[in-house]
Amino acid sequence: MIEQTRDDGDAATRNLEERKEFHSYVWGIALALVLTLVPFALVHWAAMPGLPLLSVIGAFALVQMVVHFRFFLHIGFRQKREDLLLILFSTLLLFIMLSGTIWIMASLAMRMTLPAQP
Repeated sequence: MIEQTRDDGDAATRNLEERKEFHSYVWGIALALVLTLVPFALVHWAAMPGLPLLSVIGAFALVQMVVHFRFFLHIGFRQKREDLLLILFSTLLLFIMLSGTIWIMASLAMRMTLPAQP
């Protein structure tokens, strides 16, 4: 009898945890969609001039990174050492990709310009 009660309690706890995780994923996908669609809408409808628009897009991208960390990778605001290392490594990879892309695109732009006509 006691075994049955313990099994029921474990199943209820597991069910509650699965529900919480499912709700976490639903909130995460909803927030990610909103944080993606708003910048697309701002660009599509030309709601802002160039530099402020880029700033808003960058801010939405940073918020979306936090949403992905929190809701999909389950990295909370109470940092553990492993979580901090994961975030630092991800930041390093993003910096390398971004700087390499800018370097390559600037080099290509310089090489693709037409020489001045006499």
